[in-house]
Amino acid sequence: MALIEREMPVNRVAEILGVYPQRVWTVFNHWLEKARKADDPSAITRLWVDETSSRKGHKNVTLGVDLETTRVIHVCEGKGKGVPKIQITQLSMDLPPAFIAGAAESFPSAKITVDRFHVVKLLNEAMDKVRRAERIEHDELTGHKYTFLRNRQNISEKKEKALSEMIELYPTLGTAYRLKVLFNDLWEMPGKEAATAFLTNWCDDVEKAKIPAFMAFSKTVRAHWSGIIHFVETRITNGILEGINSKVQLAKRRARGFRNIKNFINMIYFLCEKMKFDYPLYFT
Repeated sequence: MALIEREMPVNRVAEILGVYPQRVWTVFNHWLEKARKADDPSAITRLWVDETSSRKGHKNVTLGVDLETTRVIHVCEGKGKGVPKIQITQLSMDLPPAFIAGAAESFPSAKITVDRFHVVKLLNEAMDKVRRAERIEHDELTGHKYTFLRNRQNISEKKEKALSEMIELYPTLGTAYRLKVLFNDLWEMPGKEAATAFLTNWCDDVEKAKIPAFMAFSKTVRAHWSGIIHFVETRITNGILEGINSKVQLAKRRARGFRNIKNFINMIYFLCEKMKFDYPLYFT
């Protein structure tokens, strides 16, 4: 356990100790599960839920993270099933239907904040669909994917000039870009009433523009309306969880060679749950 705490992969620990990796995993899982049984998550009220892949091409696992302490309190295989039914009042999550259904079942009284990052990602995907459709007829748009996706203040002077020209030359692209930039004003709305009025007007503008990619995005917005609007009240973002994501990547490296998903899940707990272990440090 001391070697694993010092960021050594399990396979390397087994090599040093002269045993099969499974024996190390057995010891590791014993102490991990003992520490988890002693943990009490009942006081947690604000939870973030997201998923990550166990390995490339393999099934995903869902993470439940306490937003107050940024510690992982639940990991399960799949999309959100089996999350413990604790008294959650605020829940931040992505848009998959399985997450929404799981939230309604496990946390019926929780208010949902749809993750801003994932909404913006879908918005940018709609913008790029418009650019790619226009590029079929206009070669000048090749190589300008990020010219349209990045914030205007973050592109070079040369790209800025090209952007100004393109949104004037290609009306559909210009309208799409205006809608994309305008939508992001939502995140700065002072409250629910202002955000609701703003988003209603924005969706009306999309209907008038009749750009298919943005109409599809608008449909998604309407389907998750309350969760998106709720952001202006909670201001919950996934920014504080970047450290969790880096630790999950570390778990993948340290659990490499694992033959079952349980080992990977327990390595995430070991790195991210901030548990207290009572295993003996010295033997006589």
